Amino acid sequence: MLQNYFKIAWRNLTAQRSYTLLNILGLSIGMAGGLLIFLFVRYHLSTDRHHTQFDRIFRVVTDMHLDDGSVEYYPEAPLPMAQALRTDFSQVDQAAFLIMNRELTVTYQKNGKPLRFMEHKGTAFVEPELFKIFDYQWLRGNPKTALREPNSIVLTESWAKKYFDNTDPMGQTLNLKSGIDAKVTGILAEPPKTTDTDIRFFISLATLKEFSPDFNQADWSWLNSNYRLFVTLKDPQSVGSLEAAMPALAKKHLGSNVLHFHFQPLRESHFDVRRILGGATAIRPSLLWSLGLVGLFLVLTACINFVNLATAQALRRGKEVGIRKTLGSTRGQLVRQFLLETALIVLAATALALLMAAGSLPVFNRWVNIGLSLRPDGLTLGFTALLVLVVILLAGGYPAAVLSGFSPWAALKGKLSAKSGGSYSVRQSLIVLQFVICQALIIGSLVVATQVRYIQTTDVGFTKDNVVIVNLPDPQKASRETFKNELLQYPEIKSISASHRPPSALIMNGGSFKFGDRAEWTDFPIRERLADADYLKTYGLQLVAGRNLTESDTIREYLINEALLRKLNIRDPQQVLGRKMQYYLSPVALPIVGVVKDFHLRSLRDEIAPCFIASYFKMYQRIGIRISGHNPQQTVQRIQKVWEKQFPDAVFEYEFLDEQLAQFYETENLIFRLVNTFAGIAILICGLGLYGLVSLVVVQRTKEIGIRKVLGASVAGIVALLSKDFLKLVVVAMVIASPIAGYAMNQWLQDFAYKISLAWWMFALAGGLAVLVALVTVSFQSIKAALANPVKSLRTE
Repeated sequence: MLQNYFKIAWRNLTAQRSYTLLNILGLSIGMAGGLLIFLFVRYHLSTDRHHTQFDRIFRVVTDMHLDDGSVEYYPEAPLPMAQALRTDFSQVDQAAFLIMNRELTVTYQKNGKPLRFMEHKGTAFVEPELFKIFDYQWLRGNPKTALREPNSIVLTESWAKKYFDNTDPMGQTLNLKSGIDAKVTGILAEPPKTTDTDIRFFISLATLKEFSPDFNQADWSWLNSNYRLFVTLKDPQSVGSLEAAMPALAKKHLGSNVLHFHFQPLRESHFDVRRILGGATAIRPSLLWSLGLVGLFLVLTACINFVNLATAQALRRGKEVGIRKTLGSTRGQLVRQFLLETALIVLAATALALLMAAGSLPVFNRWVNIGLSLRPDGLTLGFTALLVLVVILLAGGYPAAVLSGFSPWAALKGKLSAKSGGSYSVRQSLIVLQFVICQALIIGSLVVATQVRYIQTTDVGFTKDNVVIVNLPDPQKASRETFKNELLQYPEIKSISASHRPPSALIMNGGSFKFGDRAEWTDFPIRERLADADYLKTYGLQLVAGRNLTESDTIREYLINEALLRKLNIRDPQQVLGRKMQYYLSPVALPIVGVVKDFHLRSLRDEIAPCFIASYFKMYQRIGIRISGHNPQQTVQRIQKVWEKQFPDAVFEYEFLDEQLAQFYETENLIFRLVNTFAGIAILICGLGLYGLVSLVVVQRTKEIGIRKVLGASVAGIVALLSKDFLKLVVVAMVIASPIAGYAMNQWLQDFAYKISLAWWMFALAGGLAVLVALVTVSFQSIKAALANPVKSLRTE
């Protein structure tokens, strides 16, 4: 019996090649989109879940509660807290502190010549207890002792090979930060990529004293965005009692309850976008669930194509069903026959979908900036099997029920009506649903594109073009001045400024301050931009009152922005000139000498915060170089030449400021690419479905078209006749999709302090695109039918 089913299924599918190919292509495109979304969602949901103690691991985070009622969220905790948790709290099993490095110069002497590397990611100072919390496979060395002593380091296998090639790395020495020798005491296997603590170069925390001799490791008041503290609890349920003890701990060591410490489960850390710093792509759980729905909709849209095509051509198989029923076939046997045909199409589509997904992964990975792979593990195979089963049931269930329900008498007599091939209203509803999904994605694509363009073109309050940012490896003033003076001899170098950060930066520094004659600290924080007197000129910041800073090595005076004036309820900028303020970096109050026009300190998601600009030489880490813009690569080469002369032990790296600022919007660009891609897939699937459906409708109405042409109908009239029913459905879909997409995109825009407004043209354009796709698809077959010879149409029954 099964062999007979296969034979009949194969004959039917090969006899209707165009129908079969359309279904395979439509299903494969939808399934490929679903597979890519599955891989993306799976990657983020599996972050750090490879650790055996995953459910017991918590990250200690800090909330700063300000007097004005606002709360600032930080991913860090004070460095001494790790030891306090280990010794004073019985609920804690292990606690480990780590400090992520943003930049580390590594030098290795090979054959008497120095090989230098600048590492921006993957290096950290760590406590050895970290290896009792997170899972690492040790290839060489002892995890209990490898990082106990100062000047000891542990590398992953690939990083050891990067530095030492095939030389045995154990006991070898690397020079860190041009002067600190550290010995390799351990080698680790490569950890999984699905982690937020992607460390490949571990430095013992005891070495921190070598890097910063003046740093007080017992200081509870010092917080840094590079700090991370992880703990494992003996019982995860005890987290409530542990948090209840934190206010007393903060009071004991800080004297106030401004800082609130919380224990965040590791499973939540990856999605806590409020605490994501350093330009990492912020993935909200809502984005993953939205993408999951999009994937489901893509598969559903492809299934709708199958259902519509199968039911529309049902009349062709009426006699086959009638004969089978007359010869004794039961309805269940017919259902199995038709489901088998569906299964063969779905299996062919699955194979093609896997090829499509694998072929598009390199491009997709560049878009999402992660290394996804389509490997045949249990979860991927399970998802694929489930996808196949769901598609077979969704796509084949209804057509099988319709075809198996034909009356044998009516089928053999040719009395089947158009309604016998399934409810026409059902097909209409399915087409509407398809285009609702399609238009919602188009609207989303237009809104995201418009917001991204708004972000790219909005005036940020300073000039970001033609500014080269380089690191300042030597804090000595003489080195900086020599480098600056040599560069200014070139006419293409317009201005140079040393600073802690450029005007907009991913990392924010700041704190409380005193203003005027007030004895108390303000109830809101102020942000800092520490820079020399050329900062305004180099970045094009504009004074609205007062004068620029006078060059100095320490804070002597302040420039403030307009946002601080508003916060202080001062309307006239002239009124603030000469008044004093005190910041924690200066022991005394100092005068305000100027007011600068507001500029964005971070991305357009955040409102412009109160800020000051002041000189403070020892904090300078960057040099901004404004260039003419004529032949920028040649200019960069000249900068490099001067750099290597002045800082021979450092690694020269540069970045244009506009490229640096683009990192603010990695998430928006990711969403833009994803929505565009899946909107395009949805349009293609809808187009394929309409093409196949119109082809079948044209065949069914061939004689009608011939009669109309004989009676004088024009080509345009026939095209309009065949097109109007489909276009009506697209318009209905537009009416349904617009409020749904409008609400969803309005919610997305709420994340931005500076954003576009939803405009009518976005919905009109989305509807117009959908109508155009439908019109082009329908017209192609309609014109072909209208131009056919009516004599041939009327000659055959």
